[in-house]
Amino acid sequence: MSHARGPEAGRRWSGPGMGEFVALMAAIMAVNALAIDVMLPALPAIGDSLGVDTENRRQLVITAYLVGFGAAQIFYGPISDRVGRKPVLVFGLLFFGLFAVISGIATSFTALLVARLMQGIAAASTRVLVMSVVRDRFKGSAMAQVMSLVVIVFMLIPMLAPALGQLMLWLAGWRSIFITLGIYGMGVLVWSIFRLPETLPRGRRVPLSFHTVVNGFVTTVRTRSSIGNSMALMLIMGGLFGYINSIQQIVFDVYGAPEMMAIVFALIAIPMAVTSYVNSRIVRRFGAKRILLLALCGFLTMAVIHLAWSALMDEGLWSFVALQCLTMACFGLIGANLGALAMDELGHIAGTASSIQGMLTTIGGAVLGLIIGQAFDGTVTPFVLGLLVCGSLSLLFALWANRGRAVEEPVA
Repeated sequence: MSHARGPEAGRRWSGPGMGEFVALMAAIMAVNALAIDVMLPALPAIGDSLGVDTENRRQLVITAYLVGFGAAQIFYGPISDRVGRKPVLVFGLLFFGLFAVISGIATSFTALLVARLMQGIAAASTRVLVMSVVRDRFKGSAMAQVMSLVVIVFMLIPMLAPALGQLMLWLAGWRSIFITLGIYGMGVLVWSIFRLPETLPRGRRVPLSFHTVVNGFVTTVRTRSSIGNSMALMLIMGGLFGYINSIQQIVFDVYGAPEMMAIVFALIAIPMAVTSYVNSRIVRRFGAKRILLLALCGFLTMAVIHLAWSALMDEGLWSFVALQCLTMACFGLIGANLGALAMDELGHIAGTASSIQGMLTTIGGAVLGLIIGQAFDGTVTPFVLGLLVCGSLSLLFALWANRGRAVEEPVA
């Protein structure tokens, strides 16, 4: 697939080929994944260095970033609908790199949290702009297919990031992790400047005013497919963020295997990458709605099985990994389809819609993830129960959002 499907199909594309386009979108999205995952092995060292003696409080290094990342998205979309995608992306990547370096030289935990908040605010542009740029070129199942391909490359980061963070921690200390994040951000910035053309033509730009922003907000939240699928994605992201907040303590404290952290994280990430690839191959044939609902049922089923297993059996590290692999395999069939279905009817305000949906899913997901993480009691039960609750509510929202929506005809 090398050309856009949908409103922009007739406009000639002057940018990179599909392979490089997918890689660049994944690299931009990976800015956010790296900013979270690469430091997970370093949380104890950060706490020790900056005088944080409560393990659950160290999770705020993740949560502060996520709050900034979620809250700022509301601004980037309307601005990008007015001035174009590329200037906003350049601004965000530049300041991401700057605040990554500031995080690396912080001398107190409070200063680190403030820098992380600002880093998240800068990185918020990446989520909004990737969704907007892809939506500028594709829609419906075609968008879901492209986003699945992006996620395949993107998922390499969670597989490798904890190992990279552990290596840097051993070689140069936790501060080097943030410096490396800054260097990565600058590299993606240069790539974007030279290879990514503007995807929003001047004729489709929307005046930036209070009236247009409010109208975009109202349209986004009143469109059932938009708000319903966004709520479903928020709940699933809550489960994912609960996993990110909890996994270090689960591996270190529940199973007493800190040396296995990077391996466990990579093993659990692999099924998500595999099923994202599967989704990219089948979504045009079977439709995003059908695959989404089946995957949510699978996610919920695995959460029930895992909760029962952990309650009735003496669960070890490898049974935990196996059950989480199956759970996260379902996640790989959920995220891209929910995102595409939420954006499907809002191509005319893609930037604004992406901002509002992103703010909702990230902040809501971060709060849910923090609740799950803070409930850690030395067992896996709060985490798995959190997955069960999030999965159940997500399925209900998805059913409501897509009720009466025609299942797409298979593509031969």
